[in-house]
Amino acid sequence: MTTTSDHAVPAQVDLKQAAAPDRKPLVRWLLANQVAPAGPEAEEDHKPNAWWKVMCLTGVDYFSTLSYLPGIAALAAGALSPLATLLIVALTLLGMLPMYRRVAQESPHGQGSVAMLEKLLPFWRGKFFVLLLLGFVATSWIITITLSGADATVHLLENPMIPQGLKGSAVVITVILLLILGGVFLLGFNEAVGVAIPLVAVYLLLNAAVVAAGFAHVFSDPSLIAGWQDRLLSSAGGGPMSLIGPAVIAFPLLVLGLSGFETGVSMMPLIKATGNTPEDVMASRVKNTRKLLTTAAAIMSVYLMSTSFLTTVMIPAKEFQDGGQANGRALAFLAHDLFGAGFGTVYDISSALILWFAGASAMAGLINIVPRYLPAYGMAPEWGRAVRPVVIVYTVLSVGITIAFNADVNAQAGAYATGILAMMVSGAVAVTVSAVRRHSRAGTLGFGALTLVLLYALVANVIEKPDGIAISAFFIAGIIIVSLISRVKRTTELRLETIEFDEAARQFITDSIAFDGQLNVIANKRQAGDKAEYADKEYEQRGLNPVPGPADVIFLEVEISDPSAFSHTLRVEGIEVGGYRVLRVKSPAVPNAIAAVLLAMRDSTATKPQCYFEWSEGNPISHLMRYLFLGQGDTAPLVREILREVEHDPALRPGIHVG
Repeated sequence: MTTTSDHAVPAQVDLKQAAAPDRKPLVRWLLANQVAPAGPEAEEDHKPNAWWKVMCLTGVDYFSTLSYLPGIAALAAGALSPLATLLIVALTLLGMLPMYRRVAQESPHGQGSVAMLEKLLPFWRGKFFVLLLLGFVATSWIITITLSGADATVHLLENPMIPQGLKGSAVVITVILLLILGGVFLLGFNEAVGVAIPLVAVYLLLNAAVVAAGFAHVFSDPSLIAGWQDRLLSSAGGGPMSLIGPAVIAFPLLVLGLSGFETGVSMMPLIKATGNTPEDVMASRVKNTRKLLTTAAAIMSVYLMSTSFLTTVMIPAKEFQDGGQANGRALAFLAHDLFGAGFGTVYDISSALILWFAGASAMAGLINIVPRYLPAYGMAPEWGRAVRPVVIVYTVLSVGITIAFNADVNAQAGAYATGILAMMVSGAVAVTVSAVRRHSRAGTLGFGALTLVLLYALVANVIEKPDGIAISAFFIAGIIIVSLISRVKRTTELRLETIEFDEAARQFITDSIAFDGQLNVIANKRQAGDKAEYADKEYEQRGLNPVPGPADVIFLEVEISDPSAFSHTLRVEGIEVGGYRVLRVKSPAVPNAIAAVLLAMRDSTATKPQCYFEWSEGNPISHLMRYLFLGQGDTAPLVREILREVEHDPALRPGIHVG
């Protein structure tokens, strides 16, 4: 408790020490790195990295799709696979890249399109809308972690040099990979970036070698091109639609290869930026993020077109079918075929490692997005802002899902696609709305068309794999239920960390203590706000409660701002009405604000305030629901309970009197 000889009240009072419990070393380590609820992560927690280094962390997800995407295209579109892939490349460069460059500009703190859409709906509607989106985010990224781990295991077990005894150990191997991944993130983001850089570099170099050797082989064997042309002519026999149809049908499956964009935007706070002012730094971060997105899209577009062509021309169609050697691993098949078992084994290991670490990209996205919302809404414990505890939660959840799905890639594919496509649709909607608000006709038409394309892909995927939307619904329901339970459990937390008093408010408190050495506060729900109201309230309270006869009193009023919000900095304004001194604040919840102001008065003046209330009429259950959703109810007992939880010593606790 701080004090000054003249009871002067500082302009700002920090309540964190009052509410913070003593923590053991292990707990302090777990809670050390925090994600800010709005704005970039603290620089002291995570050292920013050059944009190309962060691109490697996002790229382990994006680039790893080369392991399976050419095979999916060949299986779905046959000889027309390069055409279907060309559609994806066009969508990448003309649609997704401009979309996420806009998202980066309008959400520079890493919240992505979720933050843009949150602004569309106020109060509780906005919160529930965000919970819905976070359900799809969780579906996408958690399934990315489990599916990528399972796919990495498949690449390892398909290698001919792997002992046969390990063939039935997919679940165990995948779980081990997930535990190692979680361990990397317990060390920190910089360690994750350090692991990602060599993985991406080696993987891209190996693929470059396969592409170069593949083209050399194709050009040296004209029969391969001739055979592909024969298949194209055969496909074209039914007219133009016979060419376009398979490509359009394959299109929704290939959209999954664009999953790295949202992750790239979510990791903006990790990107190094320069500038002399905060505005310059933010502009630099947006510019560097756009470099990341553009470079990744260009690299991936070149690789997709070249690998799609080579796998279609060089690999027999039967090898893409279930049980075929190229099923789910077309480039690995080419690596073995072109270079032999030694190089092929190195390629398999590299593919397995980048697929495994693709989960790191998803983990980083989850860490950078979810903690920015749920704890700030009061819908997750405060430790949900800390990196290490949420890494443990996500790792445990991923292990459970892996065991439940028996590490089966195909069983998780529907949920993976649904989550990713829902995120893309939400991003397209967000930038379309932004274009409308900016009165950009070209942007509105372009992004509107992109929204329809992605919506088509989402609907087609749901029809093709309805289990995906069921799994997504499970995640959404889980997030909503856990969030509401957490909100109820956290109702009596102080919520506020900082209180700011204006000059008039500080003077009122100082004068009141100087009058009789006490602080007597009357809680008032403002009606007319005139002199008569305060005169009647003071007379009433002196009759109901033990307000000392000659005591000076100050009125305290709380106006509800956004009851769906949870915590923020409280600003106390001093107003004088007809000789009566009034402290006015705006807050999401009345009881929490009153408790915080009383504690701030105590801590800054060494004087324990006495606060006076009257009982509220009405049903207690009704009061509770009004408090949970509207921020007000039977205030007096709630204020006392909040103070009791924060200050365990009754002798130091501000007094609460109810008449």
